Amino acid sequence: MTSHRASSQLLRALGTSALVLAGSAAFAADKVTIMVGGFEKQIYLPAKLAERLGYFKAEGLEVELLNESAGVNAENEMLAGAVHGVVGFYDHCVDLQTKGKAVESVVQFSQAPGEVELVSTAHPEIKAMADLRGKTLGVTGLGSSTNFLSQYMMVRSGVPLSEFSTLPVGAGTTFIQAMKQDKIQAGMTTEPTITHLLKSGEARVLVDMRTVEKTKQALGGTYPAASLYMPTDWVEKNKPTVQKLANAFVKTLKYINTHSAADIAEQMPKDFYAGDKEGYVKALAEGKGMFTPDGVMPAGGPETVLAVLSEFSKNVKGKKVDLSRTYTTEFVKNAK
Repeated sequence: MTSHRASSQLLRALGTSALVLAGSAAFAADKVTIMVGGFEKQIYLPAKLAERLGYFKAEGLEVELLNESAGVNAENEMLAGAVHGVVGFYDHCVDLQTKGKAVESVVQFSQAPGEVELVSTAHPEIKAMADLRGKTLGVTGLGSSTNFLSQYMMVRSGVPLSEFSTLPVGAGTTFIQAMKQDKIQAGMTTEPTITHLLKSGEARVLVDMRTVEKTKQALGGTYPAASLYMPTDWVEKNKPTVQKLANAFVKTLKYINTHSAADIAEQMPKDFYAGDKEGYVKALAEGKGMFTPDGVMPAGGPETVLAVLSEFSKNVKGKKVDLSRTYTTEFVKNAK
């Protein structure tokens, strides 16, 4: 009798353990690690904002956001399987397809790069991109989107790749120091770094891509930039989790679209202001129109990205790219 009772208790205990394990396995499936190509950059603001507003938790997700100053490094971490997805520029999805990697944007955050080509005020002779022949241009990383766009604008201005250099200097303090020390004479960066250098008088704007209209002038069309992109095979195997991520991010984009820059800034960590909250809010007020209201890929955007990359990239030039496989609207269209 005792042994029968003991067996029953053991079976019950095993049953409970199995339930606990099953529960934790289900929970583990909703634990997602995303690498962001620079937390503090306003172009990637939806990532931290979704976390601060509690939208991930509301979807039953445990999302770990990791910071990496250059998008190309974040991409490499994802390809190595160290993270599930990246908050970075959509153009990586196009570039990677030409290298045999299937990666897709599942939520499109922005329809403009939010980048500016700044030139040091120590070089008044530089009045156009063509004047940067023989000069060094700062980018976040080699193979990053800032590098793609810098190379495109130089080649389009008649300067071959062999007649200028790009130097990886990151963003924020490292970018500012490189310009102060004349290691770079110009460079591509985002807010809040742009406002800091313009306010201090150390730089001026050469090419502005903070709005859709100015981007069309610079790049010839709408340039979908910041996005959540993930390996296609992971997306296919984890559709319920990807749907929850899309729900959280679409809600965040709607929040951005319906709240003032001051309201949004209040939700962000104070160190993101880089010591200038007023400048941060002003930059966000002027630039938040770059964000899509619903996470949907803008019409004609992928074609512009392909045209830009084809102009200078040996990987992309002359290659057949199936743009329909570089993004999906399945999840954002079903977002609740």
